[in-house]
Amino acid sequence: MGGDHGPSVVLPACRTFLDTHPTAELVLVGSAEALATTADWPRCQRVVATEVVAMDDPVETALRRKKDSSMRVAISQLKADDAGNTAAEVCVSAGNTGALMALARYLLKTLDGIDRPAIASVLPNEKGGFTTMLDLGANVDCTPEHLLQFAVMGSALVAAVDGKPDPSVGLLNIGSEAIKGSEVIKRAGELLRAAAADGHLNYYGNVEGDDIFKGTSDLVVCDGFVGNVALKTGEGLAHALSAFIKEEFTRSWWTKLAALAAMPVLKRFKARVDPRGFNGAALLGLRGLVFKSHGSADAYAFGNALARAYDAARNRLLDQVHDRIVETLQAMPSNGDRPAA
Repeated sequence: MGGDHGPSVVLPACRTFLDTHPTAELVLVGSAEALATTADWPRCQRVVATEVVAMDDPVETALRRKKDSSMRVAISQLKADDAGNTAAEVCVSAGNTGALMALARYLLKTLDGIDRPAIASVLPNEKGGFTTMLDLGANVDCTPEHLLQFAVMGSALVAAVDGKPDPSVGLLNIGSEAIKGSEVIKRAGELLRAAAADGHLNYYGNVEGDDIFKGTSDLVVCDGFVGNVALKTGEGLAHALSAFIKEEFTRSWWTKLAALAAMPVLKRFKARVDPRGFNGAALLGLRGLVFKSHGSADAYAFGNALARAYDAARNRLLDQVHDRIVETLQAMPSNGDRPAA
């Protein structure tokens, strides 16, 4: 029910997802009116919720007042019963990000050793792959220990979804030298180097903003303020480049002819940088898998968020994150360098 478009986008995306993933099952949570149109869908359960968290609702409203919101009920599907069974393995929402994070943290709790959940997603790089980045907006102010935890969780995400058992980790900074950056960043670098020396992480070192799109490291770690700015800048640049090319190739008969010859390349470029193609950010560090779609996502973009969430659940992302935390954070001595797990 959330996002800028609600069921008009989410439901078509869900139907396409079911058609293209014959082993998947969906639990749709929303108003009775919206769910009525899905009565004959295969491999689909329906759970009615009587309230909706609006995109401009304060977090307090979502937590305290709307106890039967579709967002809250959907996240509750991840909670285990007395026998350890859950109604769903992963939750996907395009709704209010702050409310989603707050409700997920309240209902699911964080994993042992993790202080704060983080939002992780991918950006395309020039190597033909993707660079995973976190945090992308959940935590504006971070300690060095938080950045270490983000590196551990992000490494587990890349290992599970991309099949890279030992992904390289870069710490976003204003320069590659270890002496650069704020005191928080320099201290985080020390913790990451220590974790790497003990064999718990594959730490590359400091990376700069352009390294995100170069693919210098598989994973880039930063605080949520910097990460969100970088993400929105990259998406804005992709839109601007697409618009510029479209305008340039419609100026005259010559440019139209050139556009026709270059069309296959332009289509591949557009698909490559289209933010809709890598929609779906994981909320890492929770005792359950939650994925956030852009609020403005269309059916194609929301479908990609569903696919990423499905792959994460199928590849046991939650178990891998837990195992990495146990291996890395709990194995490091609790001597003031990090919070006790």
